[in-house]
Parts: sequence; C-alpha cells; structure tokens
Amino acid sequence: MPELPDIEAYLAAIGRRIVGQTLKRARIAQPFFLRTAEPPIEAVCDREVARVCRIGKRVVISLNGDHHLVIHLMIAGRFRWGGAGSVLIPRVGLAAFDFPTGTLHVTEAGSKHRASLYVVVGEAALRQHDPGGIEPMSATLDQFMAAVRREHHTLKRTLTDPRIFAGIGNAYSDEIIHAARLSPLRLTGAMSDDEIIRLFNATRDTLAHWTNALTASFIAKFPGAGDVTAFRDGFAVHGRFNQPCRVCETAIQRIRYADNETNYCPACQTQGRILADRSLSRLLRKDWPRTVEELERGGERSGA
Repeated sequence: MPELPDIEAYLAAIGRRIVGQTLKRARIAQPFFLRTAEPPIEAVCDREVARVCRIGKRVVISLNGDHHLVIHLMIAGRFRWGGAGSVLIPRVGLAAFDFPTGTLHVTEAGSKHRASLYVVVGEAALRQHDPGGIEPMSATLDQFMAAVRREHHTLKRTLTDPRIFAGIGNAYSDEIIHAARLSPLRLTGAMSDDEIIRLFNATRDTLAHWTNALTASFIAKFPGAGDVTAFRDGFAVHGRFNQPCRVCETAIQRIRYADNETNYCPACQTQGRILADRSLSRLLRKDWPRTVEELERGGERSGA
C-alpha cells in the first residue's frame, strides 16, 4: 500500500501536471471504484484544479466550487500519466481523468477491488474521510508522545493505526522501528520518555529521507506502476527476511499473522531474542488487524 513518502511523491508529480488545469472529462471504467452517487461524477467536469493534497493515505484532488475527488489506492492501486485523451488501460484501469495536458489514470492490479473514489462537496464532507491520526512530520514531541500513549498496543500496531498516526503503514513502520532500535512488540503503555524520543526522531528522519528521495525521483518522470512499491533496495529491514541487517549483519527475522508481516533485526531491536510466531499468537490475535481493511479502519474487527 502506498504510504506517506509514496503519496507525497505522487502529489508532487500529479500537482505539477494538473494544478491550474481544467478537468475536461472523468471516465469511470469500473463501477465499484466510484463509491458515491451524489454529486454525480459529471459535477467535477469543467472545473479547474485548485490543489492536490493528502488526508492520511488518501489523495485529494480539490477543484473550484469546493468539489473534491478523494482517492484511496489501498494495496494495489496506482496512478499513471498518459497523453491527452489516452485510452483506458486494459484490464487494470479503474478511471481516467482528462486534462488539456494529459490524462491521469487510476489502476488496480488483482481482483479484490479495494481502491475507492468518493466525490464530495464542502470541507465538512471532505473531513469525514479523515481517520483522525496526527501528521507525524508536523506533530510536536508532546503531541507525538500523547499519541503513542493514547492506547495500550504493540508499537507496530500503534504506528500503523490511522486513527493515531497518519500515513504510516506496514513497510515504513518496520523501517522506523528498526531505526529507533525498538521491538515491534514493545507495548506503548510501558515505553519510557527516552524510547519515545528515539521513536519520534526515527519517524521524522525515516519519512523525510524517503519522501525526499522519492519526490526527487518522480518529479521529472511520472512513476510507473512498478516504481511505487513496499519493497525498496535501500530499506533496512522491510521485505529483507533472512538477509543481513545493514547495521550489524544479523539475519533479519519476521513475524507473520494473517495478512500482516513485520520484519526486524534481533540484535538491533530485541536483545538477540527471536520473536516466534506461535508463542505470540494470543498477543497478535488481540492486537494485530487480520486484514488490510481492518488496518485502515484502525483495527476494528468486522462485526465487533
């Protein structure tokens, strides 16, 4: 799932192409993608794009008249840029938004139909799509500490809960926790001030590094479908199971539960202890969402 650095890089690439441009036509290829009926999608046409911004992991295209397109890419959704009036992308195309300078495509690989588009009018309607998490790059240390201690969960769960922190998901939480030299299963209610300060600094440094790197890469060349990924060569731990830690060369380990996985270095983060999946099953059952949908709802179980 694209996270804060990926979304910020998308915003830079999209914004320089469509802000100030008039949306001439909106073509919906897959009916499931559009989740609202009122106002109709046609209501956003012939309006100028005023800004492109982010609410958590959602991309917001705001047009004149206080109309907004709210797009959540979820796991497999991606943006692509094509020539003006370019045809809908076969098989994976969800929608195409035509501007005089080109066409912004939204695609989704796979068949789970998780990506979504909402058309809303007014700031109040837009804010309904905000899960409520604080922005980690602009929060003060006091705000960050309060957010960490707001609920009693594992550190991994807290960082990826959109009601607590905005924009952080599975990949960058692994990188942040490793940089902070903490266990992903450290219980937030027991964290010391020093540990939270380390986490605060690691969060800002990690997100700033990757946001700057990706934005610089994507600003001139619009990212292709494979350029936005949860697995990057420069990552320290995420997606690097059994590979050597870049700090101490200890083999990276992982914890898997349902749809979720976390990677960590035993030497750097858990005093050399291996966190065995089976022995943690009770803790994970209570604290880790089972699906990406639960994660995006803040861990609330369906039917709970």
